[in-house]
Amino acid sequence: MTNHNQFLSRAAEQMKESAIRRMGSVVASARDIISFAPGYPAPETFPWTEFREIAADLLSGEDPGVLQYGPTRGHRPLLGAIAGIMSHRGITCPAEELLVTTGSQQGLDLVARVLLDPGDVVLVELPSYTGALTAFRNVQARIIGVPQEADGVDLAALDATHERLRREGQRVKMLYVVPNFQNPTGLLIGLPKRQRLLEWAARRDVLLVEDDPYRELYFEDSTTEADVRPIKVDDRDGRVIYLSSFSKTLAPGYRVAWIAAPAPLVTKFEMAKQAEDLLTGSLDQRVVYEACRRGVLERQLPLLRSHYQHKRDVMEQALTRELADTVRWPAPKGGFFLWLTLPVEIDADAMIPRAIEHGVIYVAGEAFFVDHQAANTMRLSFSAPTPQRIEEGVSRLAAALRSEIEASVRIQKAGTSRP
Repeated sequence: MTNHNQFLSRAAEQMKESAIRRMGSVVASARDIISFAPGYPAPETFPWTEFREIAADLLSGEDPGVLQYGPTRGHRPLLGAIAGIMSHRGITCPAEELLVTTGSQQGLDLVARVLLDPGDVVLVELPSYTGALTAFRNVQARIIGVPQEADGVDLAALDATHERLRREGQRVKMLYVVPNFQNPTGLLIGLPKRQRLLEWAARRDVLLVEDDPYRELYFEDSTTEADVRPIKVDDRDGRVIYLSSFSKTLAPGYRVAWIAAPAPLVTKFEMAKQAEDLLTGSLDQRVVYEACRRGVLERQLPLLRSHYQHKRDVMEQALTRELADTVRWPAPKGGFFLWLTLPVEIDADAMIPRAIEHGVIYVAGEAFFVDHQAANTMRLSFSAPTPQRIEEGVSRLAAALRSEIEASVRIQKAGTSRP
């Protein structure tokens, strides 16, 4: 048989399977597994009726362009709608500074391929979104993590890390952050820190990549629209590359997202996209545009906030009831995720087989680190399961964790009893 590994590029040799996708395959192959692994929107929130009406109108055949190739930059009316969304968020964004992408993941891939050479340094939050780590890793960038505080990335550690790398002769190209309800921790970067991050990036001549898919999903019991003000609002010199998406607010199956960046960079992103897929699906873009034009998106947002806030509450109440004395977590003020810290002796990745035996699954925290730190952490997503399944899933998780702790105690006792 041919040894195909000998033909792989150096980049391909470094590729790793997504831990989140791997957990999805576990659920698909097992019976009655409650999954807290993927950050999927709740399908019961999708505006099915409106989508059917939009699709029927678009597929009437009156406009042949609906199923035709289109411009790489994006469907022009959709670009206008996105500019309106950006304006509502406080960002003036002409069409030449926008590019429609096939999901935010493509946006991250374009940023990585256009801006990073092998060995270039990218700073990321610890923990950080696995999809971004994959995109940076695939172009053989050097990824360096910076710890977070309760209000986001530690600025002192950030500057110390940059200074150390500079002394080593390394050039830091960019800092990647998810400021609103970060994936995986759910943390929210405070407003003063956002401004200081922008000042730091300008002072150190570093680009700032602001990934903002959860901005609209703030929980109104603890967060206001002012708290989720994008960093890019205050960008005066083209320092910030901003990514956002319709996946969390309309439906991820349409794969419609966007990049907002200085025009010279967007031109290069567009060229790179031409080599990837020519354009984001024309029908998908038209559906999303019509959802914006007909007010579907605007009507969805308060419903989504209420829906996910309730699920957050259900998960926190269940964790408090089952595991309050054993685990801890920062209370998420929006988004899809809750970040759980277990007793220090517990390895969340090693516990996965036991969790599956109990009928529950999650993503082990080490998947979100660049150097396999924090083995005693896990990400729980409360977005997709029903409230009833959340309660049952937490009960199963608690049983699995208690069993794992008991096994750890037995092993420790056996080790200390040896002569």
